[in-house]
Amino acid sequence: MKRYLILLAFLAWGVSPAYAQDAFKPVSTFDAPAIQGRPVELDSQGKLLPWPYPHDIGASYESYFLTQWSVLRREYHGPRDYYFFCCVDFDRSTFELIPDRHWANSTGYLRAMLEGFVEHLYPYTGDPETIRLLKDFVDYELAHGTTPRDYAWSGVPYASADPGATTYRGWSKHAVDFIEPPIVGEDGYGYLRLYEMTGEVRYLQAAIRCADALVKNIRQGDATHSPWPVRVYARTGKVGKHAMGEYSANVIEPIELFDELIRLQLGDVAGYRRVREQAWQWLFRYPMTDNVWVGYFEDVAPDMANMNNVIPLETARYLLLHPELDPHWKQDAAGLIDWVRTTPKWPKYIVGGAMVTTEQGDGHHFCCGKPNDCCDSHTARLAAIEAIYYWKTEDEDYKEQAFRSYNWVTYQQGFPPKGVTPWGQGQWWFTDEFADGPRRMMDGLWAVPEWAPATKSHFLGSTSVVTHIVYGRGSVTYATFDAAADDVLRLDFTPTRVLADGHALAPDAEKNADGYAFDAARHVLRVHRSYARNVSIEGAGGVEPTHTVDFDDPHVPAGTLLHGAYPNGIIDWGANTWRVGVPEGRFATFNLAVADARVGQADFSFVTPHALAGITVFNSGPIDMSLKIDSPPNQVVTITVPAGRLQRVQTGWRSGTLRIRLEALNGTTLGNWKFDDIRYSAGATVPEAAPDRH
Repeated sequence: MKRYLILLAFLAWGVSPAYAQDAFKPVSTFDAPAIQGRPVELDSQGKLLPWPYPHDIGASYESYFLTQWSVLRREYHGPRDYYFFCCVDFDRSTFELIPDRHWANSTGYLRAMLEGFVEHLYPYTGDPETIRLLKDFVDYELAHGTTPRDYAWSGVPYASADPGATTYRGWSKHAVDFIEPPIVGEDGYGYLRLYEMTGEVRYLQAAIRCADALVKNIRQGDATHSPWPVRVYARTGKVGKHAMGEYSANVIEPIELFDELIRLQLGDVAGYRRVREQAWQWLFRYPMTDNVWVGYFEDVAPDMANMNNVIPLETARYLLLHPELDPHWKQDAAGLIDWVRTTPKWPKYIVGGAMVTTEQGDGHHFCCGKPNDCCDSHTARLAAIEAIYYWKTEDEDYKEQAFRSYNWVTYQQGFPPKGVTPWGQGQWWFTDEFADGPRRMMDGLWAVPEWAPATKSHFLGSTSVVTHIVYGRGSVTYATFDAAADDVLRLDFTPTRVLADGHALAPDAEKNADGYAFDAARHVLRVHRSYARNVSIEGAGGVEPTHTVDFDDPHVPAGTLLHGAYPNGIIDWGANTWRVGVPEGRFATFNLAVADARVGQADFSFVTPHALAGITVFNSGPIDMSLKIDSPPNQVVTITVPAGRLQRVQTGWRSGTLRIRLEALNGTTLGNWKFDDIRYSAGATVPEAAPDRH
């Protein structure tokens, strides 16, 4: 993760280092008219609202993590720079990505965080490409980034690599041929969850190798030596000097790996139990007592004074999701959240009522940079743990704190045209922006389901992993790895029957009994089952499942004039009528505009009949404008969008047609309209002889 540490943040503000020692407060207010160049939206109490839809939480939160996914998907079908580089910059006019060729590649960190993102994203979208992307990335690492089998740390992943390196052996600025034991645990847990998603044994074998290496190399910890060092030479297991290190408080991720293997009764279960207990006892004797939360980031030299928020917050998340393991889980989790919110080790900022946390520091120096430039993934993590705390305790204060911080995070989505990163150009981290932040945003939807969009059904979270899911009109069918699980969904229909392995579950069952509960006001469904892997939800209402054309996949250069079909076989754009535009205004991704700004109307056609279900429109002009959307025999849709606003339009159309016309009304032109996310369904076929109002 980052990070030219510990560069004095005030250098970025032009302040002399001589004045930096006591230059920041632990918490300060920093209200500004814009975040990453995007104008701030406030409610009547002066509190921060989300972006780009200030009055639609679900649409804004979804826009954040789907935008980040679109960047990864674009890379997956392109150069796959995230295999070889830590981060990217982008050309400010074309938005083509430019890899940073100077800093350590965060290979191990990205794998683990990406697994967590996909574990949420696949069931939310039902898109199997999310799993394909993850598998391909992990398969590459297994082939190019694990230690030899005769090493002390045998067959485990390297956590970092030189920039641009096609094989991973650690960052040579630190040393040659070293690994990071806590990340062996973090990656091992990711491998294990990927095995559960796919059933592919090579991922289980990789997870067991990680667990076995952790067992083999455990040691007695104390106040300055953790059960596993933060960084060691892979062949010998020795810590050495310089960039190696004796201490990391990050034992919770190895513990997660051991817990899951023990639960599944796979591998050296007796050894895992013994070592897991040793690490657990050390955790509570030392960092849970003295708050020495150091030793996480792959590019930072060991320093017992340099604390970070990742380890305490991930520990709090574990305690909240496993309260049966800690009799004081509520107090312990609250204490960890409070420590991160108040510690003087690095600055936090209150922006429109939202707490924004930077990532690490020693009380005098910190990472990273200016308020409002950093740090989206870390603020998303803080919000996630607060949201989960609310879920488990019903403490409304934590929900409000999470809500405002998540709202701040939404302003960071994509590549803000006027935005900057803490280190200027070239530092949009694949780990932070495109994996870690999105996975923790999606944690919030699991914890507070009413924050998910209400217009479409989505699977939000489970105590198991989802192995298969299909959405239909008034139905969701899914399977999980475990036969016993608790699931959370937000539905666009009212369920009338829930089946588990073909057997009907009881509605409003007593606590801990198999059954389901549906909150009709919030359209939130909770399913509890103890014996079935396959669940089928049936009901009344809902919309047809849709596909989306989004102008990011396949990627074409900015300004491209569309000719014929794009994507292939879906929509025919004619010739020179439409062009692809860069992210601008309230669009964080590539989008669609007319080639000639003077025209008042323009058409496009489906290659075969489909029903246009919806389209996202942006009024980039200075006045309110109206738009007509027409496709006979469907009923005309007319909308008015305020100046500078973005709106998701739902047509309600069911008839499949070919031609769609967009027309600017009231004497305006289409030049100030921008479009994205054209959503379509199969629809009922309409005869070609149907009346044509065009």
